[in-house]
Amino acid sequence: MHLSVKELSKIFRVDTHEIEVLRDVTFSLTNGESLAIMGPSGAGKSTLLHLIGTLDQPTSGHIKISEQNPFDLSQKELAKFRNRTIGFVFQEHNLLPQYSVIENTLLPAFATGKPDSKKVKWAEKILAKVGLANRTGHRPSELSGGERQRVAIARSLINQPRLILCDEPTGNLDHHTANQISDLIFELHHQMNNILITVTHDTNLAAKFQNRLVAKPGHTFAYE
Repeated sequence: MHLSVKELSKIFRVDTHEIEVLRDVTFSLTNGESLAIMGPSGAGKSTLLHLIGTLDQPTSGHIKISEQNPFDLSQKELAKFRNRTIGFVFQEHNLLPQYSVIENTLLPAFATGKPDSKKVKWAEKILAKVGLANRTGHRPSELSGGERQRVAIARSLINQPRLILCDEPTGNLDHHTANQISDLIFELHHQMNNILITVTHDTNLAAKFQNRLVAKPGHTFAYE
């Protein structure tokens, strides 16, 4: 897979006002590469991640994922493309409390129908990789914060996406657990040879990435 972001800009319109959030952001990544997006609060880091993840549309510029401009697709086609191509891990785990660990892990797979036995076995394998082989039947309320985030990581990988986007994945965790989760994210990234992009304030975590994109004055980002 190849990810290309070129001259990406985003302007939010509120009533008669225009608020520029991003201006002319450009970078590219390919399989096996990792990128940390850094900057102060309000710099547009999460907005940039949402644009890359096709959760929002840029005002100008383009994104190409394996030569596909996702915004050329219909909304239905875009949803399918996002589900099979991109995995998300947010600061909040967003697990559904009424479902078990394995059911939460399988949720993205339900978008294309009831998961078959092969997909269930893959979910079990991923949960084993994240250290939750013995917790598959538990509910989120029975898990620690670190365990819930491990489920979120497993869920992001269920459709074997080539692009993983993380938004402050360790932000709500204590230092020890945060290190465990960041090590796990990198271990799986290397095993699956995907593209990993993470928004983070943690300079120690950012130092582990091959590339760092840092917010600069003027609503843009540059490599450091």
